Amino acid sequence: MTVTIRLTGPGHPLFAEAAELLDQYRQHYGANPAPESVGDWIGDLVTSDRMRVYVAGPGTRVDGMCTVATIPAALTLRTVWLIRDLYVDPHARRSGVARALLAHVAEAARAEGAHRLSLQTQADNPGALELYAKAGFEPVRDVALLHRLL
Repeated sequence: MTVTIRLTGPGHPLFAEAAELLDQYRQHYGANPAPESVGDWIGDLVTSDRMRVYVAGPGTRVDGMCTVATIPAALTLRTVWLIRDLYVDPHARRSGVARALLAHVAEAARAEGAHRLSLQTQADNPGALELYAKAGFEPVRDVALLHRLL
């Protein structure tokens, strides 16, 4: 299958499908369905240049999506690209969609001069960990991930 990757946003013909896949992703992790809210939320982030949304699939069908945040990296005076969400519709898994998205995002980050491309996933997700390792991602052992709920 030939996979086509596109950058999408509000007004793009594939944006609604990207928002629908993002809502499926959320539900996969236990969130309640919220299709309209998800579309508004991701649309606001894309419009304000805080996030990019890439979609993938054959032709005009959207089988996968990936959201990316671009973050300033003061020490290098460049940017870090952070893959926040990567989701492939269950019917299209193991068809190369996720690999194509990862490769495309890595090339886009490289072309724009990013210092690093990072992502995070659940430690108990062996399929994702294997995919990311095959795509060249390595665990970061000397960094502590901390958060504070607000």
